[in-house]
Amino acid sequence: DFDAQANLTTGLGFDPDEQDSMAVVLQGEKQVKDIILKTSIPNMHLSPADAWLERVEVTGALAADRYSHERLKNILKPLDYDFIFIDTPPSICWLTESALIAANNSLICATPEFYSVKGLQRLAIFINNIASRHHLSVMGIALSFWYPRGKSNSDFQSVIESTFPGKLLKSKIRRDIAVSEATIYGRPVFKTAPKSRASDDYKALTKELLKKSKSKLALH
Repeated sequence: DFDAQANLTTGLGFDPDEQDSMAVVLQGEKQVKDIILKTSIPNMHLSPADAWLERVEVTGALAADRYSHERLKNILKPLDYDFIFIDTPPSICWLTESALIAANNSLICATPEFYSVKGLQRLAIFINNIASRHHLSVMGIALSFWYPRGKSNSDFQSVIESTFPGKLLKSKIRRDIAVSEATIYGRPVFKTAPKSRASDDYKALTKELLKKSKSKLALH
């Protein structure tokens, strides 16, 4: 969890105020292995977040490090996991830039709404600026809160296609109260509502992403 709001940490049943976050690792006070927590979900571990992450880059050791954006990448390198997901803030900031530099691929989540799509355009500029100095790869754009009969769907998709050509994923997450309920329980929607639309949609998205990741691995 690399977002100071710590929603992922809370959603998995942990109190952000009672856990050490990646902030202490970035500052060199602890090793990443010392803060990783086992969750109630088999084979899923969590590096928790806390409010300190919001200003971590302007305090302590990071404040004087001109290459601080690369520190997360170096921290994650020794870890032995099949997949490491970095949950970033919904804003363009130091945390987001560090995550993009550390990641092999990025998945951009958006909603079919005006401000979300405008945010994608700003993000595209941000990514292009980073790409001039680091290798970045956008795996795809995933749309949630999708309403199949939305009148402006085609307009939103056209803007996304022009901003990130060929990156809009086929799988879309439809609106479903089951997602909110799963969040309250701190459990995957596959467990709380296995027959829901959201469960079907997330399974389809997972399969699409796995297929894309295998293709990228084959290219390397």
